[in-house]
Amino acid sequence: MIYNSIIDTIGNTPMIRLNKLAQDIPGQILVKVEYFNPGNSMKDRMAIKMVEDAEKAGILQPGGTIIEGTSGNTGMGLALAAVAKGYRCIFTMADKQSKEKIDILKAVGAEVVVCPTNVTPDDPRSYYSVARKLNRDIPNSFYPNQYDNLSNSLAHYETTGPEIWKDTEGKITHYAAGVGTGGSMCGTAKYLKEQNPAVVTVGIDTYGSVFKKYKETGIFDEKEIYPYLTEGIGEDILPKNVDFSLIDHIIKVTDKDAAVMTRRLAREEGLFVGWSCGSAVHGALEWAKGNLKEGDVLVIILPDHGTRYLGKVYNDEWMRNHGFLEDKTFSTARDIIALRNGNYHLLSVNKNDSVKEAIALMNERSISQIPVMEGDEVVGSLTDNKLLSKIIENPTLKDGAVSEVMENSMKFVALDSTLDVLSSMVEKEKAVLVRDNLDNIHIITKHDILEAFTK
Repeated sequence: MIYNSIIDTIGNTPMIRLNKLAQDIPGQILVKVEYFNPGNSMKDRMAIKMVEDAEKAGILQPGGTIIEGTSGNTGMGLALAAVAKGYRCIFTMADKQSKEKIDILKAVGAEVVVCPTNVTPDDPRSYYSVARKLNRDIPNSFYPNQYDNLSNSLAHYETTGPEIWKDTEGKITHYAAGVGTGGSMCGTAKYLKEQNPAVVTVGIDTYGSVFKKYKETGIFDEKEIYPYLTEGIGEDILPKNVDFSLIDHIIKVTDKDAAVMTRRLAREEGLFVGWSCGSAVHGALEWAKGNLKEGDVLVIILPDHGTRYLGKVYNDEWMRNHGFLEDKTFSTARDIIALRNGNYHLLSVNKNDSVKEAIALMNERSISQIPVMEGDEVVGSLTDNKLLSKIIENPTLKDGAVSEVMENSMKFVALDSTLDVLSSMVEKEKAVLVRDNLDNIHIITKHDILEAFTK
C-alpha cells in the first residue's frame, strides 16, 4: 500500500500478548504497542485530530504556527502533522523531560522552549503559561491545549477503542492505561463501555499527582503534589479530558517500580518501551493479581518507545544514581524519619509571628532554616542568611511580620525518595519537607542526609 504522507500511517497498532511477566496471572494480558505509530507514540492519534479539527473550525490557517505545552510525545505528533501540512511549531517543555525528547523534536524542525518543572501551573514560568503567552503574542497561531481540548479524547474514542474491540473480538473485560491528559484513558474507556458496560477500567497514576485522591474523595488536595520523575502520566491539574466517571479504579506506581518494569519489558518481552509504559504494566499487573480470573482479557496501553529514555531508565549509571538498581541499597526519607523514633515534631513559625520571635526561635534551637505556616498549611520558609541580608538592607523589617520577609516554601518530596534523589533536590542551604503516613510534616536537611549516608 502507498500512503500520501506519513500522517496517513497513524493507528492500527499491534496487540501483543505478555508471556513471562504475566505467567502467574489468570486470564490473558495483552498490550497495545503504540510505538508503531510514525511518531513512536500514541499521541500521534490525538495530535492529528486536534490539528484537523482546528482546520475545519477555521482556527488554524495556512502558514500558521502550532504552539503547545508537551512532555515530548504530543509535540512529535504535532510536528509530523506540521511537516505534512506546512505549519511552524513551537513547543514548551518541563525541564524534567529527557534530552532525547527535546532533540527529537528539534530534528523534525520544531522550536523548543524549556521551562522549570517545580513551579505551579499558573506561574508565568510554567510550560502551560509560557505556551499560552506565545499563543497570545504570535499572530495566526494555534494552541491545541491537549489537556482541555476534547479532540484529544475523541481521537481515542474514534480509533483506539474500536481497534481494541475489533482485535479482541469484543472479548475485552478490563482496560488499563496511564492517566496524564486523560485522552487515551477516557476516550478509549468511553467507547469500550458503550460496547459493554461491564468492562472494568483501571487508570495508572504516579505519586506526586492529584488524580487518585480526587477520584476517591472528590478533593483536589495540594498536599498530594510534589516533584516526581516519571514522564507522561500524573498531573497537578485536572484536565477536561479526564472524566473520572469512566475510570473505575486508579492505582499509583512509584518512579522506581515504573523504571524497573520498563527495563523488564525490554529484557523479558522484547518490548523496548518508554517509562510510563512501565508504570502502566506494573500498576495493571499488581491490580490484576487479585482481581483477574480465567477467561478475562486485560488490555494495557503502552504509549511510547524506549528511544526517548536512553539517558534515563536505560542508562545503568542514571538508574544507580537514583537508587533504582537492586545492586545498591539506598536509604529513603522514610528511613530518616524512622531514625527519629517518633520523638520529633516540626519546628515552625506562623506567617503572622514577628520577625524578632522567629529569629529568637532559630537562635534558641540553633537552626538555619524553618518552615512558615498558616494554620496547617506550609506557606513559606525562612533561612538565616537571606533573612540577615534583608534586615541589613532594611532594619525596620525586624519589627514586622514573618510574611513580609519569608521566601518560597520548601519543596515536598515523596516518602520513598532515596538519599540520592533527596540530595539532588535539596537546594543550596534549603531543606525539603515530607509527609508521613499519618500526614505529619517532617523537615529533612543536608545534615539529615549526610547522617543517613553514614548509617
